[in-house]
Amino acid sequence: MPIRSMTGFARVSRPTPVGELTLSIKAVNHRGLDLHFHLPGDFDPVEPALRSLIRSRVSRGHVQVQGSLKRQADTQMAVALNESLFRGWLAAFRLAAEIAGIDATPDLNAALRVPGMLDPRGVPTTPAALDDAAFESEVLSVARDALEELDSFRLREGAATEVEIRARTASIRDIVSGMEDIRTRALPAFHNRLRDRLGELLGGVQIEPARLAQEAALLAERSDISEELVRLSTHAVQVEHLLSVAGETGKKLDFLLQEMNRETNTILSKTGGLGEQGLTLTDLGLASKAEIDRIREQSLNIE
Repeated sequence: MPIRSMTGFARVSRPTPVGELTLSIKAVNHRGLDLHFHLPGDFDPVEPALRSLIRSRVSRGHVQVQGSLKRQADTQMAVALNESLFRGWLAAFRLAAEIAGIDATPDLNAALRVPGMLDPRGVPTTPAALDDAAFESEVLSVARDALEELDSFRLREGAATEVEIRARTASIRDIVSGMEDIRTRALPAFHNRLRDRLGELLGGVQIEPARLAQEAALLAERSDISEELVRLSTHAVQVEHLLSVAGETGKKLDFLLQEMNRETNTILSKTGGLGEQGLTLTDLGLASKAEIDRIREQSLNIE
């Protein structure tokens, strides 16, 4: 299963029977799932269902959800009659007819065409109240589309991260192979070191065989890096496997990286006293730590 980045952004707008609905989701890395909603009052009845939907699709990250609803106004406009203007126009019409001595009937159509007689700047009528169930269905539908878009973004980021981590892990396995080769060739130097140390311990003084065997075993344990190399290589294989399985990869990967760093530190503590080969082992150990740190930087953004 492909890994996902915790970073992503999605915005979806859609016309609905109640108006234009817009939902945006922005996600960045976080240790757990941290949801923040910035929604107008229309969304209050929908927020619990929206929160549940996002939790079912996102397991880690700091997630900000913003929404808006641009309500559609009723297309019927309230047109106002300028009564004072109409009464003035009617009085003037009758006065003019009287002065002219004619019998005329006022033309209402002509009166309504007089500039200012009708006020076209009417106020839209109030939209009908939202139906909670229908509105929730619309919001969740838009949210699903936004989560699909967010997933696509996060999968693209995750794919690039996976390529980087696999390359770094392969480099660590090569480093382990190199250190194992040097360790094998350095065994004579290790034996000489052990013999010199035992000679210092003896100093011409007789030591009980049991004590001598104990010191020899302790020196061998403190100098041999074979177990650390095996564990470091095993952890590298586990990292590669972890990138292919479902679940919260980021937290498990962080644990493995801590173990790999611990094994590398132990190797570095055992490379002294082996001459030039010890210096080479130190360089390789430091290179391994550098690769582990680069993987950790990438893993911080994995879900």
